[in-house]
Amino acid sequence: MTSVPGTSSPARRARDAGVTFVLVHGSCSSSLMWAPVQRELALLGHRSYAVDLPGHGFDAQYPAAYQAPQDLDAWAAEPSTLAGVTLQDNVDAVADVVRRLAALGPVVLVGASLGGTTVTGVGNTVPELVDRLVYVSAWSCVRRPSPVAYMQEPEFAENLLAPLAALNVGDPAELGVGRANYRTADPDLLAALKAATMADGTDAQFLAFLNLLQPDESLAVMTADARGDAATWGTIARSYVRLTEDRSLPVAMQDRLIAEADALTPDNPYDVHTLETSHTGFLLQPDRLAGILDRLPV
Repeated sequence: MTSVPGTSSPARRARDAGVTFVLVHGSCSSSLMWAPVQRELALLGHRSYAVDLPGHGFDAQYPAAYQAPQDLDAWAAEPSTLAGVTLQDNVDAVADVVRRLAALGPVVLVGASLGGTTVTGVGNTVPELVDRLVYVSAWSCVRRPSPVAYMQEPEFAENLLAPLAALNVGDPAELGVGRANYRTADPDLLAALKAATMADGTDAQFLAFLNLLQPDESLAVMTADARGDAATWGTIARSYVRLTEDRSLPVAMQDRLIAEADALTPDNPYDVHTLETSHTGFLLQPDRLAGILDRLPV
């Protein structure tokens, strides 16, 4: 059997390795988004641990002004508990989880969307404790420092996020967060948000997903330097799951991120997989993602 870059043991299927999958959510989300994938992983005999990043999950902030009836003026001035959360805070929280789980066996660290920045940071911090990194249409920064920096590049042009600026509430510079009104009743805004994030779901599925989201996300996380270090992160075996119908992080940008990482560590390239789903549509077909994870060499 051949060795896999970034591991000290022969390649073997994740099912045989007693692996734990550590799942990191994206922006304005929480561990709850991973429930469908965790169910499928359990059916395949796997342990998994879905992280709530600092200020997310049951620590999320849902001010009274965000509820119904909404008071958008009051909410626009409401200080955010996420304003002081940094990317390093996220990395520290997940690295602590990885340290504890690594004592039980191999760890595969999986990030979706903005969660990729945290996954990369953990790879930079404790590469010896991570057996594989998996990016699910996630930001894997190499040449540009942050997701916001990459959003100015031509490969991002096919995203459908521009109309969603109308969802924003308050001044991000003053609040220290992006604040989106996911409880809007505007049918045009809801249609635009569905097109950008879950075009392959039904309207009912999309609304159910919106009710899992929290409105704020830290600007410090989105703008921090999140580049992978070839000497640490670059030594870990890694996989990328491309989502071809993604109109939040377009597949052209996903392919650029893969190519830049492979150029940085040509002896340890991405193992690439493809699903024909939207940015969050993989949650509607969780067996397909779980099947990819199950077959990964660890």
